[in-house]
Amino acid sequence: MNQSSQNTPIQAQKVFDLLDERLRKGLTKLTFETPTEIQQTTIPLTLGGQDLMASAETGSGKSAAFLLPILHRFITKQAPQSGTRALILAPTRELARQLVKHIKELAQFTQIQCDVITGGDDYKYQRAVFRKNPEIIVATPGRMLEHCQQNSVALDELEFLVLDEADKMLELGFSDDVLSIAKFCSSKRQTLLFSATLHGKGIKQIAQSLLTKPISIHLNHHQDIQNNIQQQIITADDLKHKENLTSWLLSHENYRKAIVFCNTKAQVDRLGGLLRYHNHAAGTLHGDNTQEVRNLVMSQFRDNKFKVLAASDVAARGIDVKDIDLVINFDMAQNADDYIHRIGRTGRAGETGLAISLVSSREWNLMASIERFMDTQFEKRVIKSLLGKYQGPKNLKSNGKAASNKKRKDGKKLSARDKKRLEKKQNKKIAAKKPIKKFGASELAPGETRDVGFTPMKKKKAN
Repeated sequence: MNQSSQNTPIQAQKVFDLLDERLRKGLTKLTFETPTEIQQTTIPLTLGGQDLMASAETGSGKSAAFLLPILHRFITKQAPQSGTRALILAPTRELARQLVKHIKELAQFTQIQCDVITGGDDYKYQRAVFRKNPEIIVATPGRMLEHCQQNSVALDELEFLVLDEADKMLELGFSDDVLSIAKFCSSKRQTLLFSATLHGKGIKQIAQSLLTKPISIHLNHHQDIQNNIQQQIITADDLKHKENLTSWLLSHENYRKAIVFCNTKAQVDRLGGLLRYHNHAAGTLHGDNTQEVRNLVMSQFRDNKFKVLAASDVAARGIDVKDIDLVINFDMAQNADDYIHRIGRTGRAGETGLAISLVSSREWNLMASIERFMDTQFEKRVIKSLLGKYQGPKNLKSNGKAASNKKRKDGKKLSARDKKRLEKKQNKKIAAKKPIKKFGASELAPGETRDVGFTPMKKKKAN
């Protein structure tokens, strides 16, 4: 596998000159003047017929990076009698629909047709879509595999297979579906894989199975996110405290649009109702919504019918809405990749944004691991009127100093590795000493349960 993280020799201002005039006209109308780093690097390689593995941050222009050379190929090499010429697989319905919208914008001065195939839509209508032979199909893996197995679509003349947000597809369990779909595709196709990271074992397995001598491009710079987005944490005692903090932030921060991320569908619905009760114009979006509801919610959010969207991680990837200034992590993201995609909804296209994470005692270690991954330290913020009891682990600094000053039994100083092990051991001891907290019913989201421990009653002494 070839490795490349260097830009091609072609100057940035000349990369768009490689494209057909009709595409350049569309770029001018969209006010795309200079290619981004990912576009400058991948467009010439894709035009040259290379299979690619590329990682780039959200908002870096990666969709156009693979769409523009595909559109150029279809304009300059017409094949009116062929079936589907490009298949783009996306992990979520929102991302799939966003890609179709982007394709139509870029191809507005061409005759190229595209359509979307996702779960939740009418199956018979989708079969009719395939009969129209659009050059580009954007689909979610599950529904696309169903059509492949039912012979609804012919992919034996496919020229491009694109896996967008490949890491998320693997995380959602679509690995087998993607591999099965690839078996229906032409072996002569060109395959492009775009992902937040290229280091996962699953990504490498997919690449080995589907790509031929790919060039690997790593352009995801965490520092770029940190330059555009101010990242803060606020410690919270419990669910009720988080709800009060969220309402306060939405009332006092200056923003045009905001997204509040939760980890469960039940919490999204609960929070959406609570925000509306407190007179915040808010909508909700999660995986249980029908496609019609999802489309309506996103349309209203874009059209400023409401300015706050409570959402699960289904919305973290694929939402490309202008004017989002504020992201609140009501629940801390489960890993660094999800965190990056969440906060990446703001600070796009050179603008600045604010990301605030509400961190409970149970989430502190998770937050700290994300800090380490991003090689940064989040700004700790205090809201005096809503100051909680929990302010982070006690004696955090002193524990570190104690570990650094410790010596081995033979009198020698501890190595850095031994210091980390000792700190971890001390943190476990502190956690073990913490009392079990009991939660009232009002503090639980609908359907949420928590272990509260059991304290046996003392026997009464006999009179």
